[in-house]
Amino acid sequence: MRSNPGRGLQPNVLGTFDTVVMAVAGSAPAYSLATTTAVLVGAVGLASPAALLYCAIPMLGIVFAYGRLGRLDANAGAAYSWVARTLHPFLGFLSGWALVISTTIFMVAGSLPAGAMTLALLDGPDGPLTGDTRLATLVGAGWLLIMVLVVLGGARITVRAQLLLSGAEMGLLLIFIVVAIAHEGSARPFDWSWLGFAHFHGASGFASGALVAAFYYWGWDITSNLSEETRNSRRTAGLAALIGIGVVFLLFEAFTIAVNIILSDEQLAAGSANVLGALGEVLWPGIGGKLLIVAVMLSTVATLETTLIQVTRSLFAMGRDRTLPAAFGKVHRRLNTPWVAITVTGVVGLGMLAAATAIGSVTEIVADSVTAISLQISVYFGLAGLAAVVAYRKVLLRSLRDFVFAGLWPLGGALFMFWIFFESLSELSRTAIVIGIGGLAVGLIPMFWYWRKGSSYYCPAKLDATRIVADDGAYADTALGRSERTDEALSTDF
Repeated sequence: MRSNPGRGLQPNVLGTFDTVVMAVAGSAPAYSLATTTAVLVGAVGLASPAALLYCAIPMLGIVFAYGRLGRLDANAGAAYSWVARTLHPFLGFLSGWALVISTTIFMVAGSLPAGAMTLALLDGPDGPLTGDTRLATLVGAGWLLIMVLVVLGGARITVRAQLLLSGAEMGLLLIFIVVAIAHEGSARPFDWSWLGFAHFHGASGFASGALVAAFYYWGWDITSNLSEETRNSRRTAGLAALIGIGVVFLLFEAFTIAVNIILSDEQLAAGSANVLGALGEVLWPGIGGKLLIVAVMLSTVATLETTLIQVTRSLFAMGRDRTLPAAFGKVHRRLNTPWVAITVTGVVGLGMLAAATAIGSVTEIVADSVTAISLQISVYFGLAGLAAVVAYRKVLLRSLRDFVFAGLWPLGGALFMFWIFFESLSELSRTAIVIGIGGLAVGLIPMFWYWRKGSSYYCPAKLDATRIVADDGAYADTALGRSERTDEALSTDF
């Protein structure tokens, strides 16, 4: 699909452990829990642990789809490339654009809380500075600018920064899991019904909760966007994503159940902008809230970094294929980073951050952003799930493993993503729908413009599992008879 090959990204920079760290950081455990728990509880109440559980099952199908597709095409564009090469170039562009828009919106949804958490550390959670949206915007813009410079510095610097940020964040979260288990007081006793369907209000209520839950998990797919810079990426990217989503699932369930047990409705409402901070104050009065504010701030800054990587690698791939301006496909000669894509993304993010101050409070902005992003996530995850089924359709009956992990589970994940997209529309605010759907629609303008201007550049070869690249770089064709090495290449890990 690389119709205009030139200087590429630096290969073999990341190892398996580095990629697992990026997968966990991409899902932003502390940030998601702090800023999104109130949104999830507002949608489904005590069923919040169930929403996370039942969304994780089809989400695993999308993880398996990414793992399988990554073995056929290690591409920084990930879903953009795979969907274009299996379903249709139009749908491929839509997948890439959905990721670009969702990650760009997150520049606001992530930078504002980063600024607010920084102010909360300096002035206290109830201080006058903490509620100042304009000041939070200014501080958040500073964090965003720092992360732009880190990502611009190259994959090695990016990973080192991520190890420091995510390591401290995970350490603090694990400490508070232990403290929560030992805590004696409770607002309500644990009930197994929280993991069932009893607390959902119909199909649309379940879909709304699942849509928010999809935002919790979003970010693990950064492993695929980094595949061109990862050692043995055809196996590493998918395996790291699987491990990463397993880690964050356990963290999300543990803390969400703790919130249901420990915080009353009044405490949850009062701490809706930072539920983890409110939980920390109850678990460890005086210092607990501040420690978890630190965890949230680290998580937010860390996921700003991973988000910048995702959007800039996607823009790089689209620029390389001439489906967006070719300048996005340029790589810095010394740093081996897509510097044009990074610079443009940083400028746009700062501009959107400045404009967001006119919308309302930090809580209102984040709530609308989460639901809008979730709509876009469901689109490109769903298309990627279908792409895996189409790419592997000729080998699905070869074994039970192929049928389940390349066909049935990815297809179930894709259908689930499309279902929550349409079912939840009736429950969302007008602002969230306008941002979510409108952001996708805006992509039609550059798509038709660049296709008309340079359609001869965009001729993606079909992606088909009957013709794969084996580990040694040689082609093997199942139509001509599969070798044992080919079977291993198709099936390993998933």
